[in-house]
Amino acid sequence: MSDSHAGPPEAEADGPSYDPAAPAPLGVERAPTGHADVDACLARLGDADHLATDGHIEVYEDVHRGLRDALTALDERPGPPAPTGAPSSSYDRS
Repeated sequence: MSDSHAGPPEAEADGPSYDPAAPAPLGVERAPTGHADVDACLARLGDADHLATDGHIEVYEDVHRGLRDALTALDERPGPPAPTGAPSSSYDRS
């Protein structure tokens, strides 16, 4: 029997191996929006780069919740005061 079929050579066994299922960054750049809450959510997306696929859902749900909260906060900002009383009419009915 030949030794060439006994197993991988020593250099290959000790060297780094490529695991296609290992987490790998996508390299997607995230530009700042100028809104601190939104920027924090977008930065959180980078956490998924270091997780296995089954860990992404937690990050995505957290980011979605944060972005939804930021949008809701925009609706809660006080706007101009609502008009009070009945609308006035320039038409005189007398």
